[in-house]
Amino acid sequence: MLQQATFLFISGAEITFILFIVVMVFGADKIPEIARGLGKGMRTLKDATNDIKHEIAKSAENHGIDTDVVKDVNEEINKVKDGLDDFTGSVKRKL
Repeated sequence: MLQQATFLFISGAEITFILFIVVMVFGADKIPEIARGLGKGMRTLKDATNDIKHEIAKSAENHGIDTDVVKDVNEEINKVKDGLDDFTGSVKRKL
Protein backbone atom coordinates (compact mmCIF):
# COMPACT_ATOMS: atom_id res chain seq x y z
CA MET A 1 0.00 0.00 0.00
CA LEU A 2 1.27 3.40 -0.92
CA GLN A 3 0.23 6.36 1.12
CA GLN A 4 0.39 9.94 -0.05
CA ALA A 5 2.25 12.22 2.33
CA THR A 6 0.10 15.05 3.60
CA PHE A 7 1.01 18.08 5.64
CA LEU A 8 -1.62 18.91 8.25
CA PHE A 9 -4.20 16.92 6.24
CA ILE A 10 -3.78 19.23 3.23
CA SER A 11 -3.24 17.75 -0.21
CA GLY A 12 -0.72 18.96 -2.76
CA ALA A 13 -3.36 20.75 -4.83
CA GLU A 14 -4.58 22.66 -1.78
CA ILE A 15 -1.03 23.70 -0.85
CA THR A 16 -0.48 24.91 -4.42
CA PHE A 17 -3.69 26.93 -4.29
CA ILE A 18 -2.71 28.49 -0.95
CA LEU A 19 0.74 29.40 -2.31
CA PHE A 20 -0.92 30.96 -5.38
CA ILE A 21 -3.14 33.11 -3.16
CA VAL A 22 -0.14 34.16 -1.03
CA VAL A 23 1.78 35.23 -4.15
CA MET A 24 -1.24 37.17 -5.40
CA VAL A 25 -1.78 38.96 -2.07
CA PHE A 26 1.80 39.76 -1.05
CA GLY A 27 3.66 39.63 -4.36
CA ALA A 28 6.67 37.54 -5.26
CA ASP A 29 9.15 40.13 -4.01
CA LYS A 30 7.75 40.15 -0.44
CA ILE A 31 7.67 36.37 0.11
CA PRO A 32 11.40 36.01 0.95
CA GLU A 33 11.10 38.81 3.51
CA ILE A 34 8.05 37.15 5.07
CA ALA A 35 9.81 33.76 5.18
CA ARG A 36 12.91 35.36 6.74
CA GLY A 37 10.77 37.02 9.41
CA LEU A 38 8.99 33.75 10.18
CA GLY A 39 12.35 31.98 10.45
CA LYS A 40 13.70 34.59 12.86
CA GLY A 41 10.53 34.36 14.93
CA MET A 42 10.76 30.57 15.11
CA ARG A 43 14.44 30.80 16.12
CA THR A 44 13.60 33.32 18.86
CA LEU A 45 10.84 31.05 20.16
CA LYS A 46 13.17 28.03 20.16
CA ASP A 47 15.90 29.97 21.99
CA ALA A 48 13.40 31.21 24.59
CA THR A 49 12.13 27.66 25.13
CA ASN A 50 15.67 26.35 25.58
CA ASP A 51 16.45 29.16 28.04
CA ILE A 52 13.37 28.28 30.09
CA LYS A 53 14.35 24.58 30.10
CA HIS A 54 17.87 25.43 31.27
CA GLU A 55 16.55 27.73 34.01
CA ILE A 56 14.18 25.04 35.28
CA ALA A 57 16.94 22.42 35.30
CA LYS A 58 19.34 24.81 37.04
CA SER A 59 16.76 25.70 39.68
CA ALA A 60 15.95 22.03 40.25
CA GLU A 61 19.64 21.21 40.72
CA ASN A 62 20.03 24.10 43.18
CA HIS A 63 17.12 22.76 45.24
CA GLY A 64 18.41 19.17 45.16
CA ILE A 65 15.70 17.80 42.88
CA ASP A 66 16.74 14.85 40.74
CA THR A 67 16.16 15.78 37.09
CA ASP A 68 17.62 12.61 35.62
CA VAL A 69 14.42 10.59 35.82
CA VAL A 70 14.80 9.14 32.32
CA LYS A 71 18.06 7.44 33.26
CA ASP A 72 16.45 5.83 36.31
CA VAL A 73 13.45 4.65 34.29
CA ASN A 74 15.69 3.13 31.60
CA GLU A 75 17.70 1.28 34.24
CA GLU A 76 14.50 -0.19 35.73
CA ILE A 77 13.25 -1.22 32.27
CA ASN A 78 16.55 -2.95 31.55
CA LYS A 79 16.32 -4.80 34.88
CA VAL A 80 12.82 -6.02 33.99
CA LYS A 81 13.99 -7.10 30.52
CA ASP A 82 16.88 -9.06 32.03
CA GLY A 83 14.50 -10.68 34.49
CA LEU A 84 12.16 -11.70 31.69
CA ASP A 85 15.04 -13.12 29.67
CA ASP A 86 16.10 -15.20 32.65
CA PHE A 87 12.52 -16.33 33.27
CA THR A 88 11.70 -17.33 29.70
CA GLY A 89 15.03 -19.01 29.08
CA SER A 90 15.38 -20.43 25.64
CA VAL A 91 11.65 -20.49 24.84
CA LYS A 92 11.05 -18.59 21.64
CA ARG A 93 7.81 -17.46 20.13
CA LYS A 94 7.00 -18.85 16.71
CA LEU A 95 4.91 -16.83 14.29
